[in-house]
Amino acid sequence: MAKLYFKYGAMGSSKTAQALITKYNYEENDLKVWLIKPSTDTRDGATVIRSRIGLEAAAEPVSPETDLWELFQNRQCDIIIVDECQFLSPAHVDQLRTIVDEGNTPVICFGLRTDFLTRLFPGSSRVMEI
Repeated sequence: MAKLYFKYGAMGSSKTAQALITKYNYEENDLKVWLIKPSTDTRDGATVIRSRIGLEAAAEPVSPETDLWELFQNRQCDIIIVDECQFLSPAHVDQLRTIVDEGNTPVICFGLRTDFLTRLFPGSSRVMEI
């Protein structure tokens, strides 16, 4: 049975590096990883995830109108890794839950839980709710 995981931490706590290390480890075991990030995260370019220690990988950007469940059905992957998941919409998080429940594919989300005022981000809030 697949699960939806949320790995959160403070800024600078190596969340992106951990996401990329996790991707590498799955690929070392011949598993296909679908690496995604919100399209609003353009710090290192639209299609790149880069950690502060220099690790990087190509990622698929998720725009607000993207239907992740629909994309998933036409894709072969064993696991989904999401970076900066706090910027996903609650609808995207619900689509990830559908992928876990209906597609029996694990999803690991990496991101911040709250902003500097300790308010939950919408994406983080929805991941914690479900």
